[in-house]
Amino acid sequence: MNIVPIVFAFDNNLILPAEICICSLLEHAKPMTFYDIFILHSSQTELSAFDTKRIQSTYPRCKFTFITVGESFSGSYEIRDITNVTYYRLLIPKLIPEYDKIVYSDVDVIFRDDLSEVYNSTVFDKEYIAGVRALSHKIAGYANYYRNKLRIPPENIIYAGNIIINSKQIRKDGLVDVFCEMAKRKFCFQDMDIINIVCQGRIKYLKPSFCVTTYFMDFSVNDVD
Repeated sequence: MNIVPIVFAFDNNLILPAEICICSLLEHAKPMTFYDIFILHSSQTELSAFDTKRIQSTYPRCKFTFITVGESFSGSYEIRDITNVTYYRLLIPKLIPEYDKIVYSDVDVIFRDDLSEVYNSTVFDKEYIAGVRALSHKIAGYANYYRNKLRIPPENIIYAGNIIINSKQIRKDGLVDVFCEMAKRKFCFQDMDIINIVCQGRIKYLKPSFCVTTYFMDFSVNDVD
């Protein structure tokens, strides 16, 4: 049995997308894959409408664990109607200590394949995180933001919506506290910027197939190199 631990974080506004996302994950599971699913949510949100029993009756090779997050990010910077739930991924190494390596995914995702291969084949040395390079260097405004304001080469930026976390190394180096301190600042892309700043130079890059975004499709359709 291949156990793949994976984390999601959402509130009551995203129940339907979350159910669709997780069902797509389970629909494409290989016969020997078991998903250990963790749901992070606010202490003010019960997620009572999220029907785990119905999902497990169709896809029994999974387990759900709900974890309440305290007020670690109360008052943290919010932009583009993205709430502070987006910062919860920064706490994963501390909240889920039983795994040294773990997947995080946003819920605005449709899975098209099993994750056991990429999970098992992602071997960390000293890297903190693994993800897919964003296309920030191809978009002038984003390139300028990362190069001139954050002082990060835009071609090195990864998306934060689908990542594999080296929780063991992050715990060892005490980065969760660094993440939380950074969350007090006003970054345009919130947790994504924090991850790229703090983990700069210690990122493992995955194939684009792990996180295909609308930007990839736009550039493909328009034949942009």
